[in-house]
Amino acid sequence: MIDSDWSRWPAPAKLNLFLRITGRRADGYHELQTVFQLLDWGDDIRIRIRADGAVARHGEAGYGVPAEQDITVRAARALQAATGCRLGADIAIDKRIPLGGGFGGGSSDAASVLVALNQLWRVGLDEDALAALGLALGADVPVFVRGRNAWAEGVGERLTPMALPPAWFLLIDSGVHVPTAELFRSPRLTRDQNPVKIASYASGSLLDNAFEPVVRQLQPRVDRVFTEMARYGKVALTGTGGGCFLRFDSQESAREAQAGLPAGYRSWVVASVSESPLLRALRQAQRTTTA
Repeated sequence: MIDSDWSRWPAPAKLNLFLRITGRRADGYHELQTVFQLLDWGDDIRIRIRADGAVARHGEAGYGVPAEQDITVRAARALQAATGCRLGADIAIDKRIPLGGGFGGGSSDAASVLVALNQLWRVGLDEDALAALGLALGADVPVFVRGRNAWAEGVGERLTPMALPPAWFLLIDSGVHVPTAELFRSPRLTRDQNPVKIASYASGSLLDNAFEPVVRQLQPRVDRVFTEMARYGKVALTGTGGGCFLRFDSQESAREAQAGLPAGYRSWVVASVSESPLLRALRQAQRTTTA
């Protein structure tokens, strides 16, 4: 885990196995229902502790935003502010998760920084406190902090751990992204779907994403994935991005479908996990500290 003065922490991707909009709150945010599936694949975060209190991002990491606005830098500074820690950190990100695809890259990166620095700085916040800090950064951050597959409600912050069967997924990056605000403005978006119970999802009757018809209409490249990959199984949209996925029971079946993907799309075959690789890395770091 240690490379010179740097430590390495995984930041796994996620899928929304379904996503419903059940209403709108007084503050303008929408009430959602979804299931988060964590994956055994994602970004790597490298962190080096600094004694001068500064927080610095190394490299552009593909975000296209200034370092001061980077969610990982903001996560580190939020932890400093909450704990009064005077240490700082250098942060570097080895990006694999495509931006704007709905696979949770930025949120996962932020969560890994919170969890890692909580350990490395030895400031001692518990999981609930870290999740609360994460929620202020983004609605998806808490599920990555907690590191377990979950049924989610509210804006995605009310989490109920959920056992999900092992699976292989073909992830497809369409290379396009529609701003979330534009999706919510669409007249084709259903904003008042009836709330459902966990049992309804467990029965296999829920596989929909409320944003699918809107994204397919706005982005022909996404619609092409749905049309041409339907022969391999149920194609689904994840989150509000342009990322799609198909679920399989075996790696071989997923790779067969990957071979049939039209040219010009990036794709990955990845396994599900029941526990985030981040939690495994945290336990290893804790054992090293107490050894």
